[in-house]
Amino acid sequence: MQIFMTNRDQHQPRRGGCLRGCLIALAIYFVCSFICGLILGDMFSSPKVKLEDYSIYNLELDGTLVEQGQDSNPFADVMKDLPMYGDQVETTGLDQILDNIRLAEQDDKIKGIYLHGGTMSMAPASAKAIRDRLQLFKQRSGKWIIAYADDYNATNYYVATVADKIYLNFTGHIGWHGTVAQKMYYTRLMEKVGVEMQILKVGTYKSAVEPFFRTSMSEADRQQTKLYLQGIWDEYRQAVSAARGISEADLDRYADEFIELENAERFAACQMVDSVVYREDMDEILRIMSGSKDYKLMSTAKLANVERPKAKTKERVAVLYAEGTINADGGDGITAEGILKQIKKIKKDDQVKAVVFRVNSPGGSADASEEIWHGVKDLQAKGLPVVVSMGDYAASGGYYISCAADYIYAEPTTLTGSIGIFGTIPNVKKLREKIGLDMDEVGTHKHSGLNASIIFNGMNKEEQAMMQAMIERGYDLFTRRCADGRKTTQDEIKKIAEGRVWLGKDAIGIGLVDSLGNISDAITKAAELAGIESYDINYYPEKKDPLEEMIKMLSGEDTEEERLIARIKTFAKEPRVLMLMEPVIFK
Repeated sequence: MQIFMTNRDQHQPRRGGCLRGCLIALAIYFVCSFICGLILGDMFSSPKVKLEDYSIYNLELDGTLVEQGQDSNPFADVMKDLPMYGDQVETTGLDQILDNIRLAEQDDKIKGIYLHGGTMSMAPASAKAIRDRLQLFKQRSGKWIIAYADDYNATNYYVATVADKIYLNFTGHIGWHGTVAQKMYYTRLMEKVGVEMQILKVGTYKSAVEPFFRTSMSEADRQQTKLYLQGIWDEYRQAVSAARGISEADLDRYADEFIELENAERFAACQMVDSVVYREDMDEILRIMSGSKDYKLMSTAKLANVERPKAKTKERVAVLYAEGTINADGGDGITAEGILKQIKKIKKDDQVKAVVFRVNSPGGSADASEEIWHGVKDLQAKGLPVVVSMGDYAASGGYYISCAADYIYAEPTTLTGSIGIFGTIPNVKKLREKIGLDMDEVGTHKHSGLNASIIFNGMNKEEQAMMQAMIERGYDLFTRRCADGRKTTQDEIKKIAEGRVWLGKDAIGIGLVDSLGNISDAITKAAELAGIESYDINYYPEKKDPLEEMIKMLSGEDTEEERLIARIKTFAKEPRVLMLMEPVIFK
């Protein structure tokens, strides 16, 4: 991609100094803001928070949930005024939430937990991890949990039902209408434009490419999608029924009635909430629950900065995070280069005795997945046991990078498996002809121009056979890696492969997962396999430094445009060979 910048006014008379003055003033503003940020950052970087009596953990269920939260940013007030910061989405780390709940359980200064809000973007597996930890908090500490929101989506309501009391705004609603996966199909649109997507794949259930050659779900995809959606709904319905004393039949009836459109009093009448209140009423309720009018609400970010006691040991368990789509190079998500860099750090630390590999990925690049798989084997070659903790997804390439582990945990609603592979290559011949673009070539060998010709002219039968053979070799390698890791035969893996997606609770019976459990279970198991009882935990990668992030933003590095250009270059360079499960959006 070429970007041209020209001075169109270079031969025109100069304009007044107004624009120049505005630019100078703007530059001074940013420089002053930046200097203030540096001073404040030096004074308040990584501020340690001291807990006060009558504290309440204010767990905000809004924004977007990610695996690994970042340290509180002392430059936030400066950065929020910058134009390039406007599109930033507020994120909260699952690791921070779970650790804060543990602190709230153990510290007597924290009187209870306030679940505030109900529209956080999170998948069912993460929601269950939070809900289970909140349940454990109540059992161990005997402290209270109350919940309030203006509106709840189904996943957040599922979490909130662990509370002793649930409050809803007078104009609030609960999105209780079942689970759904809606997919868009592009085949007819591409036909009109003149683009054909050439599909090469192995796996009857490998549905991520169906939108490019079908106009509706295949029966195989419909079957697997219905099964895992029903499994997730069963988890929600059963948990809510037990917590709220509402029959499962009634909960299904409310979903069919689309109770979301009812007024707030209806939710109270059917016991889905305890009371309907205004937002300001929660202040008095929190005073009563905390036992003080001077209670202190502690956000997730603030509570994360309360100093924790360190384990008095030199032995460590490393927790390595891998979140997002797996990319060959550059872009967001997981890259082989990034993961291998962290693995190298872990291997250099002789105090690390075991590794927990936290995987939350729907898959991606086949080549990068193989590189990461090899990195896991390197850890084991050093004598380090590796335990995988699966998050919302560990599917396709996400399963590939997990399968070598000594032990695998998943949540019941983790989406895993999807052992299959595909390649997508656009054929723009009809579009090229439609717009009058001709093409010719000269080459030294029969297939010298293959990478370009299959895009601009499409594949002939010989080329299609060559490409399909490459995909099948990739599938053979994938199933061999799975068979070796799970200590079974390739034929047994192929019976449960074919790109089929499995829920974590179903993956145990077919041998893809060892146990149901969360990241804490995985850490305990890793220490057990390493034969250590007392240990500290090191997290990889280290959290980003707010100052470095601000400098990167101001310098224009790592912008959305840069990442997009990198992805386009990767796409244009070679056909895409992927192991990917299409992520599902849960609302």
